[in-house]
Amino acid sequence: MKKTTLMKKLLATTVAGIMVASLTACGSQAPAAPAAEAPKEEAPAAAPAAEAKEEAAAPAGDGVTLEFQQWWGVEMPDGALQEIVDGFTAQTGINISLLSNPYADTKTQIAAGASTGTMADVVGLDGSWVYDFAKQGAISNLSELMKADGYDDSQLSDQIKYNGDTYMIPVVNFAYPLYVNLDILEQAGVEKVPETWTEFLAACDKIKANTDAAAYCIPLNTEAPNGIQNQFMSWVWASGGNMLKDGKPGLTGNDTVTKTVELFKTMYDKKYLTDGVYALQEQDMVNEFENGRLAFMIDGVSHLTTITNESPDLKFTVAPQPKADGYTGKSGMDVACWGIGISGNSEHQAECMQFVEYMMSPEVNAKLAQIANAFPGNINANPDYSSNSELFLKAFDLWNTCYAINEFTGAPTSEDLMRSFNEELILYLDGDTATTDDMLANIQAAWEEAYN
Repeated sequence: MKKTTLMKKLLATTVAGIMVASLTACGSQAPAAPAAEAPKEEAPAAAPAAEAKEEAAAPAGDGVTLEFQQWWGVEMPDGALQEIVDGFTAQTGINISLLSNPYADTKTQIAAGASTGTMADVVGLDGSWVYDFAKQGAISNLSELMKADGYDDSQLSDQIKYNGDTYMIPVVNFAYPLYVNLDILEQAGVEKVPETWTEFLAACDKIKANTDAAAYCIPLNTEAPNGIQNQFMSWVWASGGNMLKDGKPGLTGNDTVTKTVELFKTMYDKKYLTDGVYALQEQDMVNEFENGRLAFMIDGVSHLTTITNESPDLKFTVAPQPKADGYTGKSGMDVACWGIGISGNSEHQAECMQFVEYMMSPEVNAKLAQIANAFPGNINANPDYSSNSELFLKAFDLWNTCYAINEFTGAPTSEDLMRSFNEELILYLDGDTATTDDMLANIQAAWEEAYN
């Protein structure tokens, strides 16, 4: 009966959902291209979009050429990634052949390479791919390679693991702070940005009563269910909570997750959320905020410059995500990233590891973070953000007061985990599931199947 009810609800939003459907990326949505530069492909314009575009080969070295497949090159200024890898060739004599394509195409090509054993030597990785690729042996155990090199991994901001070993290293990070429309708060009579859940709900009530804007948005279109990680689970992480326990699903009997579900039920019942959330995806949420119709949203720093440039009259800021009442500990901040890994079939494992270490060196990593409008993956990197906006610098300061977290990164079939949570949340919000405990028990059962 529940499934029939859900199908009817989802069918009602199918047309709208198809219009806005998109693919998910690291942490399940690929960060947007830096707004100051339109995405530029590094290959000749005549190359077919669906095929990897080989860039100009680096100067001849010792005869070893590594293929590096990623989507980063088309999201950076023209030639920027080539310049960085040319520096590696100059140091080592090892050539790098860049295979740059948009995220969706890169995802398809790397997945195909994993299945056929033809993956490029070094690959850009989304955290949601790591579990499956590592399980099938398509990507190499970086813990073993780092140990063989004597590499100090304490300088890395994070490592994405499978069965206790590292298979992906985040190169740059895209944090997700709270965005706040200050004009809406002023119009509503909200004097300060809320810091607790009680203050947040009080602000939402004033916004509903005194403005035409929505207070918050959680995109719940099941075609791209990444709203569960970025706009829902981020509330759990900001209050020191977790959705996993000992690396396995830990949703039932979980006080922080339970209270977060109830927080969203309150927002839904009191109509604090944007209308039509079941049909919306993240870009729709960003559009609502950019057009002055949304007071609060959780979104990546990659959109800071975009919003500033496209809506110069919008008065907004970034802030820490509100914490559950009574929580005084350090907050986790949701994060997406550009990750890097090595093909399990590459004949040049040592050279590949040299290249990874080069990309993670403080100087190179700082340059990458600076160009990508992101935060570094090496804790010793010191990017030059002097040309970035005050809001970006504020977001960086917030990032440094939190710990990075996204428990969907490295999880098995992470998009399916989000989708099952999304579907059950819709049923609960609409009253088709009676209690929070019932909802979480249903999700727990679905998630446990994925982990078995």
